[in-house]
Amino acid sequence: MTQRDTDRKHRSLFLDRSAPLLCPSILSCDLANLVSSVRIIEDVADIIHCDIMDGQFVPNLTFGAPVLKHLTPQTTLPLDVHLMVENPSSDMLRSFADAGALVMVVHAETETHLQRMLAEIRELGCFAGVALNPATSLDHIRWVLPDIDMLLLMTVNPGFGGQSFIPQMKAKIEQARALIDSSGYHIRLQIDGGVNASNVEELVLAGADMIVAGSAIFGSEDPVKAAGEIRKIMQHAHAKRLSLIDLI
Repeated sequence: MTQRDTDRKHRSLFLDRSAPLLCPSILSCDLANLVSSVRIIEDVADIIHCDIMDGQFVPNLTFGAPVLKHLTPQTTLPLDVHLMVENPSSDMLRSFADAGALVMVVHAETETHLQRMLAEIRELGCFAGVALNPATSLDHIRWVLPDIDMLLLMTVNPGFGGQSFIPQMKAKIEQARALIDSSGYHIRLQIDGGVNASNVEELVLAGADMIVAGSAIFGSEDPVKAAGEIRKIMQHAHAKRLSLIDLI
């Protein structure tokens, strides 16, 4: 398969709204064995979620574009790059696009000219996403919905893996789904933080169609089994949600 074929396949995966996407977060994997950690879950995952932290917007530092540029040609999965970064520069955006990002997400809290940055991400050939922290209102994205391909709702406060899901975020997911559906735009709704096999069903039923899971997968004794279980629950819940919509 040529690189062009691979890129087309990855874009089609993202644009196909018929199925939810499982996005394991490599923040929780063995970074010393990054490639092998990703490869073992390729058959039970859709997109690799990459948390980029700068030590300013969030307390921790993670990795940069060179690490992802090394990973991209060694996995069949596309990359979803979540920039937890203060004021990401044009050069930074370009470096992650060059590293192979399919989706690039910036935080509404960090960017004064959000619409401009989203347009820049799209110009680089990536899908553009906006992330909102738990306390950030959905009003922050209401007027940039035409410029968004994905909305990421943080369901924990960002910066650390292994946190517990904030219960009131379920209502925010429902409100975000209603906002997206009423807008008429084809926007993915991704959830990140404290997701596991015990709560993923209710989150998909609430409207999420992309699920980030880190410690629930890579922190388990059998990451493949854990990812497969979450994926199965997601697919069942998504089908149930669609059937309930048809009944309305």
